[in-house]
Amino acid sequence: MRESGILFPVFSIPSRFGIGSFSKEAYEFVDFIYGAAQGYWQILPVGPTGFGDSPYQPFSAFAGNPYFISLEDLIEEGLLTWEECNAVFFGNDETRVDYGSQYENRDPLLKKAFVRFKEFGKEEKEFKAFIKKENSWLEDYAMFTALKRKMEGKAWYDWDTDIKNRKKEALKKVKTELKEEIEFVCFKQYEFDKQWKKLRKYANDKGIKIIGDLPFYVSYDSSDCWAHPEVFLMNRDLTPQYVAGCAPDAFSGTGQLWGNPIYDWENLKKSGYDWWIRRIERNYDFYDVIRIDHFHGFCEYYAVPYGDQTAENGKFCKGPGMDLFRALKRSVKELRIIAEDLGNNTAENVELLQETGFPGMKVLQYGFTSWDSCYVNHRHVNNCVVYTGTHDNTPTRAWVEEINEGERDFCRRYINSLNSDYGALVWDIIREAYRSVADLCIIPLQDYLCFGKEARINTPGTAKGNWEWRLRPNYLSEELKQSIRGLTELYSRVPKG
Repeated sequence: MRESGILFPVFSIPSRFGIGSFSKEAYEFVDFIYGAAQGYWQILPVGPTGFGDSPYQPFSAFAGNPYFISLEDLIEEGLLTWEECNAVFFGNDETRVDYGSQYENRDPLLKKAFVRFKEFGKEEKEFKAFIKKENSWLEDYAMFTALKRKMEGKAWYDWDTDIKNRKKEALKKVKTELKEEIEFVCFKQYEFDKQWKKLRKYANDKGIKIIGDLPFYVSYDSSDCWAHPEVFLMNRDLTPQYVAGCAPDAFSGTGQLWGNPIYDWENLKKSGYDWWIRRIERNYDFYDVIRIDHFHGFCEYYAVPYGDQTAENGKFCKGPGMDLFRALKRSVKELRIIAEDLGNNTAENVELLQETGFPGMKVLQYGFTSWDSCYVNHRHVNNCVVYTGTHDNTPTRAWVEEINEGERDFCRRYINSLNSDYGALVWDIIREAYRSVADLCIIPLQDYLCFGKEARINTPGTAKGNWEWRLRPNYLSEELKQSIRGLTELYSRVPKG
């Protein structure tokens, strides 16, 4: 079935208090998608962000990001007031997220809401039921977060030895001393869960499915590594044996050093891949479809000795391959997965993707500069997802401006576009994505709006200025909605039913 959708991160929603959230603007965006005849809303990972504010370096593989909690909803519940929320500084640029202000100022507001929540006691039964249901990860994450706050952000591997090593008596003492803070963390996860499920149901009821993103690796400084070191290749002192990276290539003579701990796939296999099964199941609480980042890592991954300053001395290792997905298929009712298979596609990678049956990705920005690219339209298959660009690409308007004249000419000739206006050319490229044989077509919202590099989400290899772009309020017009709908109808991508 041919369908289409829009890529638009939650943090980019033009919500009122400095960052996109599950506020009325999110519901309005769902209405916009519905009116444009789109069947999917794709977002980025919704976990609590860590280093560099990246959703791909979360503090937990199971928790939600408290920044996304709608303060308006808490006001409606009587847990906060407009005066309290309006008095807080969340940044002075409505087009960028000020993460420093979010970090400093959001928690004190949520703490007020938590105090009143306990005083009112009206959802006490539901709150306790949530804690019980999610206990397999929530208790450890709540302790981790409370300790991190107490230690002023210090990484867990620099904590006191007994807490770092999770000695029974030390953890018992932590639970007693930080009881209130631990419960507060649970409250934030409860509110996130409740609000997100409400928004997701609203979308689902309109026939819109949510595509979410699952990072392949987790951060070393995460509750997952602290609570479950057995999942990773760790030494006895809880330092990683190896960390993730990318081998040296034409773009980087020393490779890329990502720093994430490597999975202990042998140990995971002995446990029946229990941790991965629980992770996937939890992500289906968030999403209808999961896009798995760095899918190649399941076939082969690059491991760099811990402590190395570059990735030059790393080695390629075999991943779990189909063995993991057989275990997942036995445990999870239906695996709805998109494989991020961009980059170096080896024969083994291709074989694993074919055996799983998951759709891979085709990005037109990679295809429209070379006739022999695997991403160009005539190389597409039905079982794939076509994008103009992803969150790691510059918006297509900027891409058109930045490529050289020869590449631009090839792009125009390939899509038979006579447009010299760059904005019109962007829409011609979008049209080419729609006419692809790919079952699913996803377009970043910035491309529909013909925004330039100011609207870029992420520039890989850089540490600043990423994950900040926000849409201005009231920017989505009826005219744009109808233009998108027209394309969707023309190329038979309107959702059935």
